[in-house]
Amino acid sequence: MIGNISNEYGYINYNEDVVANIVGVSTMECYGVVGMASKNARDGLWELIKGGSFNRGVKIKVNDEKLSIELYIIVEYGTKISVIANNIIQKIRYNLENYTGIKVSSITVNVQGVRV
Repeated sequence: MIGNISNEYGYINYNEDVVANIVGVSTMECYGVVGMASKNARDGLWELIKGGSFNRGVKIKVNDEKLSIELYIIVEYGTKISVIANNIIQKIRYNLENYTGIKVSSITVNVQGVRV
């Protein structure tokens, strides 16, 4: 479980899939992102994830009550990658800390491809 939050009313435990879905949806809301990338273990090729399975392009590690997030994305051709990455980082950090209260220590954005 990720993010054990307790108060006088009880406990809240977040599953890793829930946090990964929040990260995936937040990423897809950013301009210039075509989709999440998933590594095909057999071929070593990166493929575009279509549909609602955005958590497959997200890796989450927990250390000392803080999250380290690693994203694999595919961006749109003609966009500035550094601006897209900064927007993704800001949006994910804001959404996770607002929705769940979990602090994010680092976010790594890996651009795996460019699509037209």
